[in-house]
Amino acid sequence: MASVPDPNEAIQAVALCKNYGRRPALTDVNLRVEVGEVFGFLGPNGAGKSTTIRVLLDLLRPTSGEVTLFGRSPRADGSALRRRIGYLPGDFVIYGRQSVRDALTGLGRLRGGVSEARISQLAERFELDLSRTFRELSKGNRRKVGLLQAFMHDPELLILDEPTDGLDPLLRQRFIDLVNEVRADGRTVFLSSHILSEVQATADRVGMIRGGRMVATDTVDSLRERAVRSVEIQFEEPVDADEFSRLPNVLGVTVEAESGIWVLRCQLAGGADGLVKAAARHPVRTLQVEEPDLENVFVALYREAADDHR
Repeated sequence: MASVPDPNEAIQAVALCKNYGRRPALTDVNLRVEVGEVFGFLGPNGAGKSTTIRVLLDLLRPTSGEVTLFGRSPRADGSALRRRIGYLPGDFVIYGRQSVRDALTGLGRLRGGVSEARISQLAERFELDLSRTFRELSKGNRRKVGLLQAFMHDPELLILDEPTDGLDPLLRQRFIDLVNEVRADGRTVFLSSHILSEVQATADRVGMIRGGRMVATDTVDSLRERAVRSVEIQFEEPVDADEFSRLPNVLGVTVEAESGIWVLRCQLAGGADGLVKAAARHPVRTLQVEEPDLENVFVALYREAADDHR
């Protein structure tokens, strides 16, 4: 049964499959990205990130499945959608001998017109010399040109494939600031990246893909809860390790006496409510939970997915 396109969803993909001959590149990929959110799309090289993006934009035809952008088909309504989208491919390039300024001005005309002031503003922000030709630029500066052409017409939806590849840490932070400004304007960003720190700093939700299949899709905070965290609780009286070992989500409990303090250490694989309630029955001096970052979550979920496919 066909899905009903929703104009309140910037991206809707249902059961996407893409095969190259007998080799599956994507298998039953489902994505829903709401208008106004930043969606991080994570996966290692070869996981299917770029293929997914090309299918979303109708640059590749899926073997099966459906895609809509703002409730419209990118195949049937590509011309109308083009001005609403800013796209940075992983292999962005400009051919010809014109200056970067002239090239961007020409691209701007194709998108309904972009002011010289807007181009100059973004170039200053990313420290880009507009007078040079694209072929004269370093890898990092070529990436800046790609960012400018994606952002310059203030699109409703930005689809960015490895946007900060080749940028130094300062300019990566400026990119993060720009993405947060776009979100504040109510626009949407689909950010495909292997740099977990920038996804963690910007994304409302994250999707993880492995071997052409979605591994997980959730908020960053919810995904963190699925990762194993280290916990240390200091008590002012003796406690029984067995009391805590029986709790849900609690693993590897040890209790040691250290200078008149009883220190419980354990691993937490899920919500902490049961552990906190049990600890509250005793006089607690300190409670510390090591919160995992997105990299820990990424590694844990990929291990789970690998185990599931053995």
